[in-house]
Amino acid sequence: MTIKLGVIADDFTGATDIASLMVQNGWQVALLLSIPDDSTFIPHDVDAIIISLKSRSCPVDESIEQSLKACRWLRQKANCSRLFFKYCSTFDSTIKGNIGPVTDVLMDELQIDLCLICPALPINGRTVVYGYLFVNGQLLNESDMQYHPINPMKDSNLLRLMEQQSRGTAGLVDINCVRQGELSIRDRLCQLRCKGIRYAVVDTLLMDDLLLVAQAAHDMTLITGGSGLGGAIARYCSGGNSEKTSIKKLPLPRNRRMVILSGSCSVMTYRQVLEYKKIASTMELDIDKCINNPDYIHLLVDWIIQQPMKGLAPMLYTTRPPGVLKLTHNQYESFQVSKIIEQLFAQIANELRQKDFNTFIITGGETSGKVVQSLGINQVGIGAIIAHGVPWVYDLQSDCWLALKSGNFGEVDFFHYAQEIFHELGSNNE
Repeated sequence: MTIKLGVIADDFTGATDIASLMVQNGWQVALLLSIPDDSTFIPHDVDAIIISLKSRSCPVDESIEQSLKACRWLRQKANCSRLFFKYCSTFDSTIKGNIGPVTDVLMDELQIDLCLICPALPINGRTVVYGYLFVNGQLLNESDMQYHPINPMKDSNLLRLMEQQSRGTAGLVDINCVRQGELSIRDRLCQLRCKGIRYAVVDTLLMDDLLLVAQAAHDMTLITGGSGLGGAIARYCSGGNSEKTSIKKLPLPRNRRMVILSGSCSVMTYRQVLEYKKIASTMELDIDKCINNPDYIHLLVDWIIQQPMKGLAPMLYTTRPPGVLKLTHNQYESFQVSKIIEQLFAQIANELRQKDFNTFIITGGETSGKVVQSLGINQVGIGAIIAHGVPWVYDLQSDCWLALKSGNFGEVDFFHYAQEIFHELGSNNE
C-alpha cells in the first residue's frame, strides 16, 4: 500500500483526533507518539502515518526543530509525497506561534509558495466565516478560549493571527468561493499566489465544505489545518467508502486497572468532571501541595490504589472554572503552575503503571503529552471511537490502553461513556 499522507500533529490529543477521523473515513493509519529515527519501524500497510509531537506550547525553536525532524523522516524514510501539519481547531499556540513559524519552515523545506490554513471542525462547532474563527457560534476571542491557561486567544481573525506569527501575508478563500466547488477554489488559490499571498485562509461552515476543499487540494504538497480537513482528505481518497475499525482484530482489554487524570481546564471538561463526581470517586489536586509538598504524589497514588477495582475508575483532576483558574494562576504567578501539574500527572501515571494500572483516560493536550512520554509509549493502534475526535488507542508493545481527550470534546457524560465503550469492546472480543 502506498502511503498517501504524512501528518505532523502538534500535540497528542490532536494526533488521536485526526487519526480517528481518518479511520472513520476509510483509511488505515499508523500513529507514532515520538519523533521517529533510523531505527523506527516504517509501516507500509497504511494510508497515513501520523507523528505526534509535543510542540504546541514549547519554545518556537524547539517546535521548529521537532517539526523539521518529523518532516524529513516522513519524506526521506517513509517516502511520503504529501504532508499535513495538524494543529488545533481553535488555532491556539503560543503568542509568537508556533503555528506560523512551523508552517513557514515546512514551506521552505518543501519549496512551496502557498499553503492552506484550514482549522475548521464544524462537527465540533469550529467554523470559519470570512476569515473569522467561531466556536459554537461565538467568536474565538469571546469564547471560553479567551481564558485558556497557556494560550489565551484574544483575536478571532485568522488572517491577522497568521500574519502576526509568520513572515508572509494571508488571503481569504471565502465561503461563496468554497461552495462553488473545486475549480472555483483552485482558481482563487491561483489568484492569491499571483498576488504573492503566502497563506490561504479557507472558510468552512459544514463538514461537506471540507470535502470540497480536500478535492481542490488533492495535489498540494503541504496542507495545514485541523482534523476535519484530514478526515475529508481520507474520505475523498477512499471514495467515501468508510469502514469502522475492526474490533475483533484488537487486543483483548481484560484485567484492567483504570484511572482518570484530568488536566484540561476547558468549560466542557469542567462540566464533565462535575457530572462524573456525582457517580464516582474523585479527588481535586491541591495546587499548594503540588508546588510545595514533595511527598504529595505518594498520597495521591495511595488514594487511587485504595479505590475499589470494580466499578467506575477513580479520578484525579485539576479542572476548574475559568474564574477560579485565573485566580489560581494569579496567586502562583511566580510558578509555572501548568507545567508543574503536567509533570505531577506524568509521575503519577508512571508509578501507577508500575503497580499494574494499564488503562488511562487523560484530558488536555499538554497533560496527555507528558503522560504518554512518561509511560514510554511510542506507537499506538486506533480502537473504538468514544466521541468525535476521541478514540480508544492501544500501545502496540504492551497491554496499555489510553483515551486522550482534547478539552472541549465529548458530551457531558464523557467519562462514564468512555468506560461503557471500553467494556463493550471487551465483551465483543469474548
